Amino acid sequence: MFLSKFSQAIQPENKGLHIMIVGCGKVGVTLVEQLGKEGHDITVIDIDGALVQNVTNTYDIMGMVGNGASYSVQIEAGIADTDLFIAVTGSDELNLLCCTVAKQVGDCAAIARVRTPDYSKESAYLREKLGLAMIINPELETALEACRILLLPSALEVGSFAHGQAEMVKFKIPEGNILDGKTLMELHRNVESNLLVCVVEREEKVIIPSGAFVLQKDDVISFVSTPKIARSFLSKIGFNIRQARSAMIVGGGRAAYYLATQLLKNGIEVRIIEQDKKRCEELSILLPKAIIINGDGSDEELLREEGVDSVEAFIPLTGIDEENIILTLFARQFSNAKVITKINRIGFKSVIDKLDLGSILFPKYITSEAIIAYVRAMSNTIGRNNIRTLYYLVDRKAEAIEFEIEEESAVTGVPLMNLSLKPSLLVTCINRGGKILIPKGTDEIRVGDTVIIVTVHTGFNDILDILA
Repeated sequence: MFLSKFSQAIQPENKGLHIMIVGCGKVGVTLVEQLGKEGHDITVIDIDGALVQNVTNTYDIMGMVGNGASYSVQIEAGIADTDLFIAVTGSDELNLLCCTVAKQVGDCAAIARVRTPDYSKESAYLREKLGLAMIINPELETALEACRILLLPSALEVGSFAHGQAEMVKFKIPEGNILDGKTLMELHRNVESNLLVCVVEREEKVIIPSGAFVLQKDDVISFVSTPKIARSFLSKIGFNIRQARSAMIVGGGRAAYYLATQLLKNGIEVRIIEQDKKRCEELSILLPKAIIINGDGSDEELLREEGVDSVEAFIPLTGIDEENIILTLFARQFSNAKVITKINRIGFKSVIDKLDLGSILFPKYITSEAIIAYVRAMSNTIGRNNIRTLYYLVDRKAEAIEFEIEEESAVTGVPLMNLSLKPSLLVTCINRGGKILIPKGTDEIRVGDTVIIVTVHTGFNDILDILA
C-alpha cells in the first residue's frame, strides 16, 4: 500500500535529494523531521502500516507499507530516482539486506544502522564489500561521546573535530568563578589566548559573542581548542581536570558494553549492574576486567551497597528514560559523581533541561547528526568543500560544522578580516596538516585545511555559505 500526504500550500521548487528511509521508529522519524527541514524529498517504508500512516500524516512525505528489503517494494517506492537510501529498522541484518538490494536495484548511496558488536567490529569490511557510504552505530557513538566527557568530567559536552586533534568543550560558569564579570578580550589576554569562545547560552538566549561580551555566572559556554589547551584552561579557572577513576553503569545492554570497553581502555574501573542473569554471564566473558553485578539497578539499597556514594562517575543506561532520569537524580542527591543521562525520547525537552541531570546524551540526535553531515556533503553542488563533521548546539539553535577545503574559492587565500561573513558566525578553528590554529583576523583559509565554523544559521552545505 502506498500512502502520501501533500501540503495544500504552494511549495517552492525542491532542490534537495530524493531520500528513502526504511524504518519508522524513533531514529527514522528523527531523520524525517531533520531532513525534511533541509528541503529533501523523502519516502519512508515500514512493514507497520500504522507507523507509516502516522509519519505521513505528520510530515509532507510519501509512505510505503511493506518489506524494505523487497525488490518490488523498493521499485514501487521509487528506488530508481533515489539519491540516498537509509535503513534504520531494529534489525541489523535487515538493514544490511535492504542496503544491498538498494545498491543493486538503484543508483544511490546507502547508509545502514548496525548496532551488534560483532558487526561493528567488521564495519570497515562490510562498508567496503557492500559498497555502503556509511555504517552508523548509535550505541557506539553514544558511548564514545560519554567516554570523552568522563575523561574531562568538568565538561557538560565534549565534541571531537579534526580526528580528535580539536575539541569543542561546553561547561557552566559557577558562582565565584574568575570568569564571572570578565570580557572575552580579558579572558584571552589574562587567562588563555589560544582558544575561542564560540557560543554562550544565557537563559533562553543563544549568543555568538564578540570580544567585548561580558561573561556571567550560570552562563553555559562552548569553546574550541586542542585537548591539551582545553584541560590547561579549565585547570586555570579552577575546574578539576582529572579523569574519572571509577564508573558505575546501570543496565547491561549494547551501550553499556561499548562504554565499558572504552572506559577500561582508559584505565577506568567499571561496575555494571544488570538484572538479567544470562546477560551478566555474557558480560563477564566479554568484559573480564569489569565487575558485573546481577541485581536491580533501581534498588536504592543495592546501589548504596555497591558504592554509589563513592564512585566518581554514574551512568544509567537502561532502556527506560524515566528510570535513567530518576537514577541520575538519586545519584545527584547521594553522590558527588559525574553523571551522564541517556535519553531516547525527545519529548518534554523543556522540562528535562530544567532538571539537574548532568550531561545529557540523545542517541537519536547523535545518529542524525552523522547522517545529515553526509547528506549535506552530497547536496553540495557548488564545489568540493565537503562536510566532515556536524554537531547541533543548544537544542539545535546553532551548528558547528567542519569543512574540508579541497579547492580554491572565494574564501581561500584571503585574510579572514577581509571576508564578508554572515552575522552570528565565527571561524573557530583551522586544522592545517595536523596543526590546530585558533584563527586571528590576519589568518587565511587554504586548500588542504579543514575549517570549523559555528553559526546560528542552518543548512550550510559548503564553506562558501559563510559569506554574506
